Amino acid sequence: MDDKKELKILLLEDNLDDVSIIEHVLRKENLHFTSQCVDTREEFNDAIRMYRPDVVLSDHGLPGFNSREALKICLAEARHVPFILVTGTVSEEYAVSCLHDGADDYILKSNLSRLPTAIVNAVKKRKIERLKRKARLELKRQNIELLKVNKELDSFVYSVSHNLRGPLASVMGLLSLTTDQKDYKILDSLHGMMATSISKLDETISEILEYYKNARNDIHVDEIDWSAIIQSSLDKLDYLDKDNRVRKNIYIKSDIPFYSDATRIYTIFSNLLSNAITYSDCNKKSFVTIKINTTEENAFVSIQDNGIGIRDDIMPKIFNMFYRGTELSRGAGLGLYTVKETIAKLKGEIEITSAYGRETTVNFKLPQLSVNS
Repeated sequence: MDDKKELKILLLEDNLDDVSIIEHVLRKENLHFTSQCVDTREEFNDAIRMYRPDVVLSDHGLPGFNSREALKICLAEARHVPFILVTGTVSEEYAVSCLHDGADDYILKSNLSRLPTAIVNAVKKRKIERLKRKARLELKRQNIELLKVNKELDSFVYSVSHNLRGPLASVMGLLSLTTDQKDYKILDSLHGMMATSISKLDETISEILEYYKNARNDIHVDEIDWSAIIQSSLDKLDYLDKDNRVRKNIYIKSDIPFYSDATRIYTIFSNLLSNAITYSDCNKKSFVTIKINTTEENAFVSIQDNGIGIRDDIMPKIFNMFYRGTELSRGAGLGLYTVKETIAKLKGEIEITSAYGRETTVNFKLPQLSVNS
């Protein structure tokens, strides 16, 4: 324990003379502390929550209240706070029973000389226990993260062999067909197929890079310009809708400045709008509607389209790494996985609902981030 730290001691005691004696013994041993004394259940409840003591010293018997009840309250409200029974009215058997129930020690009022050492040892013991719990939780978190990384690595190895080598093999095969080929129409066709394979390869590499940057790069907080991000995302996706067949409806209610990572929000919109446009229904007047509302705490975003929708049987898999639910998918199947991971990185939440053949709605919430995040 840090000797310079001033302990906050909560005394559950109805005898002021005993309080004075206890405090005198502690000061005599140069224990630095402040104290608060209570003698009812209500006062004890309030003090545990408001005074936030470092240690509780409890007498056994008070009018309408006793140490066992106090111990239960302490364990429920402040489990990390040491509880020491300081009394002269209980049997050895009762004291041992309190230790079994969770008390840290018991001291007889007839022998208070051991009390300062008991307090120091109890506080040290609880501090060590907190550090152990913290270490166990951190280890558990790291194990979960390691399992996640291993799973992603397995998926990545599969993607390299399938999504990267596949288009490369196609290009190599098509190149071999061009050898000694004199027919320009056939050459044009082969070149077109090569371009398609190279485009798929580029999409895959772009998705992998987006995922990597989200996972590894630090968060940079700036004021978000929603209009600029949406327009940049649509400009990037212009090749998907050259004829402007998909109507874009944008509604932004942002009277309150919103702060987050602009690059990551751009990644989110680019992927979600790419899906909305790619999976639009060519048999009807297509639209995608974007609604944004910012508050002092959060930004609420809704992206709705009337495209082909998502089948119920694949809905549980849409956020899986490298999952492609339809042959219309162009990239590696990292789009929605990256969206979910990016939103999680920004401490947000996402939900997707869909009616197959009719519509899909993506709702996500992002919290305001401080500049020091």
